[in-house]
Amino acid sequence: MNNSVKPSAPSEPLQLQSVRIEDAYWTPYLDLVRDTVIPYQLEALNDRIPDAEPSYAVSNFRIAAKLAEGSFGGMVFQDSDLYKWLEAVGYSLAVKPDAELEREADELIDLIASAQQPDGYLNTFYTVAEPGKRWSNLMECHELYCAGHMIEAAVAYYQGTGKTKLLDVARRMADYVGSVFGTGEGQIRGYDGHQEIELALVKLYQATGEQRYLDLSLHFINERGQQPSFFLEEWERRGRTTHWSPGVIQQNPPAMDYFQAHKPVREQEAATGHAVRVVYMYTAMADLALQTGDESLLEACRRLWRNIVQKQMYINGSIGSTHHGEAFTFDYDLPNDTNYSETCASIGLIFFARRMLQLEMKGEYGDVLERALYNTVTAGMARDGKHYFYVNPMEVWPEASAKNPGRHHVKPVRQKWYGCACCPPNITRLLASLGQYVFTANEDTLYTHLYIGSETAVEFGGKTKAVIKLDSALPWQGEAGLTVQEIEGSGTFTLAVRVPSWSKATAFTLNGKPVSPVIRESYAYLERTWQQGDCFAVALDMQPQRIYANPNARADAGKVALQRGPLVYCFEEADNGALLPALSLPPQSEIREVIGTEGILEDAVLLEADGFRLTAPEEPAALYGTKPAELTLQKLTAVPYTLWGNRKPGEMTVWIRE
Repeated sequence: MNNSVKPSAPSEPLQLQSVRIEDAYWTPYLDLVRDTVIPYQLEALNDRIPDAEPSYAVSNFRIAAKLAEGSFGGMVFQDSDLYKWLEAVGYSLAVKPDAELEREADELIDLIASAQQPDGYLNTFYTVAEPGKRWSNLMECHELYCAGHMIEAAVAYYQGTGKTKLLDVARRMADYVGSVFGTGEGQIRGYDGHQEIELALVKLYQATGEQRYLDLSLHFINERGQQPSFFLEEWERRGRTTHWSPGVIQQNPPAMDYFQAHKPVREQEAATGHAVRVVYMYTAMADLALQTGDESLLEACRRLWRNIVQKQMYINGSIGSTHHGEAFTFDYDLPNDTNYSETCASIGLIFFARRMLQLEMKGEYGDVLERALYNTVTAGMARDGKHYFYVNPMEVWPEASAKNPGRHHVKPVRQKWYGCACCPPNITRLLASLGQYVFTANEDTLYTHLYIGSETAVEFGGKTKAVIKLDSALPWQGEAGLTVQEIEGSGTFTLAVRVPSWSKATAFTLNGKPVSPVIRESYAYLERTWQQGDCFAVALDMQPQRIYANPNARADAGKVALQRGPLVYCFEEADNGALLPALSLPPQSEIREVIGTEGILEDAVLLEADGFRLTAPEEPAALYGTKPAELTLQKLTAVPYTLWGNRKPGEMTVWIRE
């Protein structure tokens, strides 16, 4: 056994076909995605869900392809919903072939191809609604954003099925974009208002080996934020008007920090503006740092990562403090009752975290990836697979959501669909590709980032092939282990597992006997010549913990939250009664673990404690008075945040007074 492990080299995710997830907690989610969510979302995209907001996505393509009459419907970026669905289908087919699903997807791909213009351009809004105005409003109209999602769908579908029709469509569009944008004479030195094509072009480069796609991605990143501002010049050319208010001349120029275009990306110091755009851009920056070795991009990624997770991230791994522009605000501004925390933003944060893990193996990246996945992403979808949150609040008062205009964005129940439905298919594509987040590998090491039961086939530097099974009892129990099931070749490699920051006492065994792996940056490394049947196991501390916010986070001052393992907990009216802000949890109260017995909470670990409720000293209670409220004893029950809102609608809060 070798206890001196060399510094880690960059690693890559494993192909979905080589990772088979079998996990008591996650397999039901993946079955739900395959059997319910993907078919349901196809119905939604075809406008066949009663009482739900229409999508228009498929009908727009039919009109653009001249297969139907009509006008464009929905948001200017509506094409992207269909592309994200197709991307999810590509991942699903890679894991489990389904002839009928593939047939349905192929028909939609035929439709998309028929809507592509002779020069390669493809966007239904500008084909149907505003022909002749291509690239006239990059800041607001998402042309390159839609192209990016098409590229991601094409790569996923190609990798999942081997079919190239959508990939050919995407390459034609990417080549056309490359002819339009650049620093050459007559080219546009611009970039999209919503970053997405940048990370998609890296995927296209990886799938095709064509350097021009990587170069184009780097071009968009390098141009962003350069002066004079492209977006301001474009705004002037439009007569200072906006897509969202046609004909209205704006007095004030748009704020460039909202679009992350206020400075060149390497000079930006804090996450600012639209949260999804932020993390999509950072993902592309990390991708490019990985592919090109650009240290200045990597240093910018580190700096911006620290700003998000240390000063602007919610406890559940969500980001975006305000519904005004779905945006970051400023450091430590983390309101609980009006936060936005778009599901897409947490998904983008997961993308960013995995790329950073590929670049440098640090447990903090894996911790955030896990936090966002186990809490916000899964909370964004009901367990029926047919209802979704766009906003993921820390605190809900249903009456305020209904009657206070400042809280209309906070929904106490998940919705069937949205007119702007970016989040539902985003959840689908992430969960369908979950196998690419459990492990990464390089020539001599298999890294385990998420403790999700699975089996994977991996090759180490052409010298060893192995089949390794990961057993896991998370998130309810803290036992996990890697077993070498098959081995071929020298057998010498390293297994590395993340030591989560929430585990205060972690123990390791090799074949049942205590072992002391090398711990570096919260990963435990065990290098040896492995034999079939060897098992490297980890026991994680699942003791419930009180979590406190930095005092600068004013909304959480004097409050406490609960966490057990990777799961953040919350208090719901269904268990604790109404007026949750009147509850308090004394510091000395024991936190007890109990097993849920009913409905959605069956077999889940719940937390109980003895607490207090403030009650008015007079009846009828005066609004103000000289007597303090009285304290009465009350048992408090907390449930995993990811499961909230699946019972009778009511109040919810993550933070409780201590």
